Order: sequence, then structure tokens, then C-alpha cells
Amino acid sequence: MNEIIKASKSHPMAYANMKKDYTALVMIRAQKLPKIEKSDFEITWYCKDKRKDKDNIMTGQKFIFDGLVKAGVMANDGWGEVGSVAHFFQVDKENPRVEVVIRELG
Repeated sequence: MNEIIKASKSHPMAYANMKKDYTALVMIRAQKLPKIEKSDFEITWYCKDKRKDKDNIMTGQKFIFDGLVKAGVMANDGWGEVGSVAHFFQVDKENPRVEVVIRELG
């Protein structure tokens, strides 16, 4: 979140570009996933260290959901499609990443 705020203050298009780039990364990775209806999500944020607050890290879920919608995996990212969202945090200095588990609700 701090990076988003900093970007939005630095230049009018900085946040828009950041959102576009991160959303596109998710979209590219998600294109081969099957379509889902309503689902629960577990998001594990593997960070290189503990310097950022967890609430700032998890704001990245916006890019995840928007990327899934752009990829056509989800029709929308509203209440009708997104059930529970659980966040977990780990440190992996060598391989920081985000892992998302999607559990479709029947």
C-alpha cells in the first residue's frame, strides 16, 4: 500500500501504470486456469523480509482479483464471486512470491 500511495503522489499516471502492470502479470499467469464461479481464496505472501507491514502487503489482492477477471477466469470480483479471503505471510529471502489457492464453492 505504501508503494501505491507513493506512486499515486509522484505522478498522476504512476498508480495507473503500476496497476496495469501487476494486473497484466496476474492475467498472463491465469489465462490457462479454468473458469470459476464463487470461490474462497487463500493468498500466501512470501516476502524477502519483514520490513513491510502485512496490511500494506495484502493490498496487492486488488491486482490478483482484477487479473483473474481480465483473464476471464472470473466474471467479476464482487460479492457474488469472491467468498472468503484468507491471507498468510511467510519469509523467503531467496524466492519472494505470491501463491493463491482457489477453492470453488459448490
